[in-house]
Amino acid sequence: MRQRLLRTEERFREVEKLLGTAEILKDKNRFRDLAKELASLRPVVDAYTDLKRVETELEETERLLKEMKDDAELIRLYEEERETLGARRAELERKLEERILQGENSGFDRNVIVEIRAGTGGEEAALFAGDLFRLYSKFCARHHLRLEVLSTNQTGLGGFKEIIFSVSGTGAYRLLRFESGTHRVQRVPVTEAGGRIHTSAATVAVLPEPEEVEVDIDTKDLRIDVFRASGPGGQGVNTTDSAVRITHLPTGLVVSCQDERSQLKNKAKGFRILRARLSDKMQSDQAEAISKQRRSQVGSGDRSEKIRTYNFPDRRATDHRVGLTLYELDRVMEGEIDDFMNALEKEERARLLSRGGASSGAKEP
Repeated sequence: MRQRLLRTEERFREVEKLLGTAEILKDKNRFRDLAKELASLRPVVDAYTDLKRVETELEETERLLKEMKDDAELIRLYEEERETLGARRAELERKLEERILQGENSGFDRNVIVEIRAGTGGEEAALFAGDLFRLYSKFCARHHLRLEVLSTNQTGLGGFKEIIFSVSGTGAYRLLRFESGTHRVQRVPVTEAGGRIHTSAATVAVLPEPEEVEVDIDTKDLRIDVFRASGPGGQGVNTTDSAVRITHLPTGLVVSCQDERSQLKNKAKGFRILRARLSDKMQSDQAEAISKQRRSQVGSGDRSEKIRTYNFPDRRATDHRVGLTLYELDRVMEGEIDDFMNALEKEERARLLSRGGASSGAKEP
């Protein structure tokens, strides 16, 4: 951690100097970016400065205590001071750990787009996808997050082949970032007459929602088709060409939206989903080029890895990444998954802080 703090402090001083140069002052965009970076680094540098000051005072107190021999009252006062300074040092170290973690995940407060898709298991997988949507709806309500459904593909029994929704509010990405992956369910399906336990699955993808300026989409790269909506949707939905399909030609990504009666609203929702998928693809491609080991890390977001199992007969839910099992499945299905998230966050914190020689997250000039 100390190496990373030193790197952050060095970068802070460097950015301070750059902001005072004539070249940067003439470039509004560069000045804005550097000013934003300086503001993000300042809390870490300030806390690190406080930590060094406290450690200096603690060393001085320790030295004076060693020199004290006969003055019991003075010794008692210095011991109290040492205890106070020690507690202050521990508090500052904890805060700096949090700041480093935030630096690694600077998009914690971003809104997200969540995609749930039925996997293996047919109709039972679709019903489980619906259960997961209900779980996240409850979770968002408990954490005062706003959920908006963007696109659905519902089955006859009320499940979902696919459901896409956005989550907005403070800490949306921080709270949901570990949910990407394959979720497995073991239970007797409603479609099973013999009472046999089946194993089905659904996949969850949590995509940080980028700003428009972060993902530039050229309209020349798009093919937009309109068509008549299908499936349940209420009076009027199936009578006009309100559904929209957007194809991003360079990547082949396709987004369809038909839930709204308005073609414009469906198009707007489609663009939000497309922008998030493009951003996720760009980040995944970059991460793959940097390190193939990323897929094995906690919270990597690998869509193919099995991350959690929900076993209904035993009333247990197990997160396979941290080996945590909760025998309170009813509570978990009501959206109370904070125990899993806390364990995963602790694991991530330990992993990030163990990379002592890694970058502090600061950008190069």
